[in-house]
Amino acid sequence: MKILYSPASPYSNKVRMAAHHLGIAAESVLTDTNANPPELVDSNPLGKIPTLITADGRSIYDSRAIMHFLDRETKGGLYPKNAEKRTQVEILEALCDGICDSLLAIVYEKRFHPPEKVHQPWIDRQWEKVERGLDHLEAHLPKTGGKLNAGHFALAAMLRYIELRFAGEWQKGRPKLKNWPAKFEKHFPDYPKFKA
Repeated sequence: MKILYSPASPYSNKVRMAAHHLGIAAESVLTDTNANPPELVDSNPLGKIPTLITADGRSIYDSRAIMHFLDRETKGGLYPKNAEKRTQVEILEALCDGICDSLLAIVYEKRFHPPEKVHQPWIDRQWEKVERGLDHLEAHLPKTGGKLNAGHFALAAMLRYIELRFAGEWQKGRPKLKNWPAKFEKHFPDYPKFKA
């Protein structure tokens, strides 16, 4: 099994951490999406990462589809069986992924436009979403114990990414969120290995 990934991608890191936590042997294959490598575009017509290629050659893409596949492979290793608790985990994962969507929109706006073409109102709009999401997380941090779930991995990946791209710009007024990675690492000691 392989996971085509980029080390800076929070979605890649989410699925790689989850697979590692579940004890699923999956080779991480560093992939440059800009180069449209055949292994990627032949496996995922969107040419996006992460893409998981199973041992029998099937392709699974979109990080949440991969997470659900990993959950089924481990008979419930990432999502609770209780419907209400599962919904809570899925919402947490969606929120963290959505924050990453807005962060990436800001990064790409700056990266792919010359300074005079960067649209600051678009950046401001995305950052508003990020701040609302972070404030919600600060007020509603998940319980974090020995039983880690998909939401925990999404949160860990998002915080790693925001610190990579927006270091020092998000922590003020959010002490619980700022300190959460250290708490997570106690239950997932390999967290430091999954960074850009």
